[in-house]
Amino acid sequence: MIVDLVPTLPREAALRRLVRLFEAAGLPNARSDARFLVLHALGLSPLDLTLRGRKPLGEAGVGALQDAAVRRLAGEPVARIIGAWEFWGLPFALGPDTLVPRPDTESVVEAALRLFPERDRPLRLIDLGTGSGCILVALLHERVKAFGIGLDRSQGALAVACRNAEANGVGDRAAFLCGSWLDALTGPFDLIVSNPPYIAASVIATLDPEVRLHDPRAALDGGEDGLDAYRAILSGIARRPGLLCASGALVLEIGYDQAPALVRLARETGFADVSVGRDLAGNDRVVTVRPSLAGR
Repeated sequence: MIVDLVPTLPREAALRRLVRLFEAAGLPNARSDARFLVLHALGLSPLDLTLRGRKPLGEAGVGALQDAAVRRLAGEPVARIIGAWEFWGLPFALGPDTLVPRPDTESVVEAALRLFPERDRPLRLIDLGTGSGCILVALLHERVKAFGIGLDRSQGALAVACRNAEANGVGDRAAFLCGSWLDALTGPFDLIVSNPPYIAASVIATLDPEVRLHDPRAALDGGEDGLDAYRAILSGIARRPGLLCASGALVLEIGYDQAPALVRLARETGFADVSVGRDLAGNDRVVTVRPSLAGR
């Protein structure tokens, strides 16, 4: 695919050209995608682009911007091209073993913060399947006396999460462990959070190519019915009630249509206090379990 850029083309003109190309290709977020890629490829801040938009691209700029544009036109997500994305107003590096943080997942952070509203309350928390560390880092950023553990089966993801904790100023209050769900933990924790794999295996082939081809399958595949990870987490806590302190909570991201199944599964596992929260689009997105009221 040809992206017609020349070294003498001004930056602002290159941005307009990319917008037209992306719109012609049917990309849904053509303007924002083009802007992100221009800033990334040319190493600019938004202010740089505003104040020095008439400066020519130059040879290096043409090469970097053409490469980024061709990748986007081939279907690669902007976040993967940039290698980073924003979550909770914080920057997060990405890797091949991490999901791109999505706005829906901020609902998990919001639900957890509502449970523990005091900013300086000491907390022990763990993020299961931490990936980029976005949930963990966001919570530590908001609760300045909390200590958290990010657990993941992928060493690659853990390396990325560790770097993100350091980059966002919470590295001294975070630790990272390689393990499968609750097996490596002793507790007690005030808060357990997770955005686990929850897509039914048979559905993965129908997902948008930007997800199906670029997000790690291990972070998507929730087994035959999409509930395997939830079963492991809920049964693990039920078998070892000391993992969660008496006033603690488990907060889980879910698929938009999974609330009834998750509520039923939690209650079948022995938890009585189960609630459902919604995301900004009004879809069911979070299940909160309070084991302290489970009738034990």
